[in-house]
Amino acid sequence: MTARVVDGPTVPGGSRSGAAEPPRRRTPRTWIAAVAVLVVLAAAPLFLAPFATTTLTRVLVFALFAVSLDLLVGVTGLPSLGHAAYFGTGAYAAGWVSINVTSAIPVPLLVGAVFGALAAALTGWITVRTHGVFFLMLTLAIGELVQQVADTWETLTGGANGLTGIPATRLAGQPLVNAGYVYWYVLAAFLVGFALLWLLSRSPFGEALRGIRDNEPRMRALGYPTSLYKYAAFVVAGAGAGLAGALLAAQVRLVTPADLGFATAAFALLAVIIGGAGSLWGACLGAALVIVIRDALGPSLDGHGTLLLGVVFVLVVYLLPRGAAGMRWSRLLKRGSSR
Repeated sequence: MTARVVDGPTVPGGSRSGAAEPPRRRTPRTWIAAVAVLVVLAAAPLFLAPFATTTLTRVLVFALFAVSLDLLVGVTGLPSLGHAAYFGTGAYAAGWVSINVTSAIPVPLLVGAVFGALAAALTGWITVRTHGVFFLMLTLAIGELVQQVADTWETLTGGANGLTGIPATRLAGQPLVNAGYVYWYVLAAFLVGFALLWLLSRSPFGEALRGIRDNEPRMRALGYPTSLYKYAAFVVAGAGAGLAGALLAAQVRLVTPADLGFATAAFALLAVIIGGAGSLWGACLGAALVIVIRDALGPSLDGHGTLLLGVVFVLVVYLLPRGAAGMRWSRLLKRGSSR
């Protein structure tokens, strides 16, 4: 039994449920725009000040985290409030390995992804068997529990002070201390992580996840082990979050219990909703907006960046119910080129 794309959401057998739209075909103009964005991102440190480069690095880290969450929220239909648990677990694991074993690429990255996946595997088997509000509250409880463990296990995590003394990431024996070098390292890892998650979401496995999101009883009737599919998506999303956490440890070189907490998870969910759930690149746009408002504009607003984010969220919900990714960007590009 295969899946195919139809006018409604993609489900095996070609049925439609009338909910969300399937992934659109990529036009040449879309690929040209993507290449242009990559060129701009690669050249950014050559023109930006160190602070701006550091902020853009933080955007990439948070964007990969938001993309991993979007695999659950937008693709599989599992809104989670505890996804930061796997983000922080990956950060702590990568930081600990960098301090006690090696900080050479790609060891911290692999360790962060593996531990994020393990944490998701340990907690996801029960979590994915719940639905709706129960799933939401269970993920929230898991996130709070993991944060408390990090806050009290001082010998391993440093407790409330966090895991400090993380050495700089090493490439060919040389530490990456320059802001531009760290940015390029994070950019390369981000592109690999994003590409893997994007390919997975466009694979037959991803089509099955969308079918589960739109009509799980029907998918179960068609013979799909829906709990197993959701569990696999949960583990993969945990690995993506752990990879993003490893990048956080490499950039900030400090991991605190707040990185596993509710606020971090809520900001990621906010980024997904603003960008448009189900569109992985839309999650990147939402993450960029969250980081810029919270970290770049927030200090100049007397700490009211969170308030501004709330206003932006309300406007997006009313004006762009499908998020930034739901805008007809192709039409806008055509209008701009015709003038």
